[in-house]
Formats: sequence, structure tokens, C-alpha cells
Amino acid sequence: MILNVKGLSVRYIVGDLREIGLKEYILKKLKRTYEAREFNALYDVSFSIEEGEILGVIGVNGSGKSTLLKAVSGIIEPTTGTIERKGASTALLELSSGFDMELTVKENTFLRGAILGYSREFMKESYEEILSFSELDEYEHRLFKQLSTGMKARLAFSIATQSSPNILIIDEVLAVGDGAFRKKSEERIEEMIARGVATIMVSHQLNQIRRLCTKVLWLHKGSQMFFGDTEEACDRYQEFLLEKAKK
Repeated sequence: MILNVKGLSVRYIVGDLREIGLKEYILKKLKRTYEAREFNALYDVSFSIEEGEILGVIGVNGSGKSTLLKAVSGIIEPTTGTIERKGASTALLELSSGFDMELTVKENTFLRGAILGYSREFMKESYEEILSFSELDEYEHRLFKQLSTGMKARLAFSIATQSSPNILIIDEVLAVGDGAFRKKSEERIEEMIARGVATIMVSHQLNQIRRLCTKVLWLHKGSQMFFGDTEEACDRYQEFLLEKAKK
């Protein structure tokens, strides 16, 4: 077992502090009129994956998918539950994070590599391949802020998948870019899976989930609706979406 999640819950305290300011917050506290409540971003989620498996995470917006990925990658701590990981993980979540808009593509490639823990020697050896895979050979001296969203996504994906972590975590990355690059990205993921890399991916494209994933986790409003067989999960989710559209 390379990743085992048991009873994972993430709760946030939400209230009106950000809107009212500190002074009014103190007055409300003194008058006992300040209201705060708990929000369950995730509640009692459990799943596991083995080496070489790819887990698809599905659900409508606001279902807790991104919160789950952040918890699994260690960005946020769970309120309750346990997350057992084996080996290193690489998370490709917010595409623009770890980049400096005022630096060039080349400078940002080495910067992002350092953030991911790659050695400078490894980056020197891999730089040309990273640039070639992302199809940005002609843009290496262009400022990063001048790139399109798709170009930024291609570079981020290329850097993150240059090494072979034990767990790869990606959030809607394969939805960015043209069809040819999506196909190339899927092929790279399949190669990584063949090498034993376990992958967790969020996607709204059910055809992609059906084609790539060995297991599926369906979340809705922070709760686990289903975990298991890909086809069954996608069929149930499609039925849910159809019923939702009728209302």
C-alpha cells in the first residue's frame, strides 16, 4: 500500500471576521453577537491506492476535491483521520505557484525544479528535455508573464513529471492545452504508472477518467459517495448529473 487514507476530515472555522474588521469583531465579541461556525470541507473520507494505480477524483465544484489533494500532499493538516504515505510525492495543483512572473521561462524552470527538490545537476541534465516536452523551445528567454495559461500549464506539468516520485498528485492539469498535448501528457502518465508511480488526478472529463483510472473516488459536499470500480463510479456520477440537470 503506497497511500492509505482513513477517516479523513477537514473542518474550517468560518465567520464574519474578514468582512467586519478587528475593531468591530471585538465589539461583537463583547456584545456576544459575533457568529462563527464550522464548515466541513471533507468528512470521513477513506481510500487506498497501490503502486502503479491511478485514482480519479470526481465531483461537482465545491465537493472537496482540491481540499483532499492538499491534505494528501501535506499542504494542509487533517482535522481528524490519518494519511499514510510511502516515499516521495509530487503535487501539481495551482499551476502558477512556484513561478515568478518577472523571470524568464528558463529561470523559472530552474526555480520550480528547486522548489520540487530537484538538484541543480539534475536540472541541468533535464532542462532541454523539459523544454522540448513543454514545446517551449522558442520561448526560453521570454518572460513567464507573457505566456498563455496553456503554456504555463505545459511547463509546470513537464517539470513535475520529469522525475519519478512514488505518488503524483495533479489537479485538472490535463484539461489545459490542446488535444495533442493532452494526449502526450496522458502517455507520460501511463509511462510513469508502468514504472510504479501511483497517481491521484482530479478531472471533470469522465471520458478521461474512464480511460486512465483504475479506481475512482466520488465526493459530494465533502462526503464520500463512492470509492471503487471506475466504470461503476462514472456511471453513478453520470446518473447523478442527469438527475441534477432535470431539477
